[in-house]
Amino acid sequence: MSGSPRRLGVLIDGAPMSEDEAVACWNRFSLWMEEHRGDLAGFAEAEGFASVHPGLDGDKPILRVSRAKPQVPYTSAKRT
Repeated sequence: MSGSPRRLGVLIDGAPMSEDEAVACWNRFSLWMEEHRGDLAGFAEAEGFASVHPGLDGDKPILRVSRAKPQVPYTSAKRT
């Protein structure tokens, strides 16, 4: 495998979380989704946000969280 490994990212209303915080958030997100399949709104609420939208930024997995943007139903991750 060549190149650097993909890193996990989290944007809060467009502002990036530090890498350590993003990894921790992704770990919580993964555990939540294993226990509550498809419950994005529940995870967002548990974290103190209005919504969470998983996606891809190039090949980087990213969570876009918002304090104001409403939650939409779970769909396949979208690339940006």
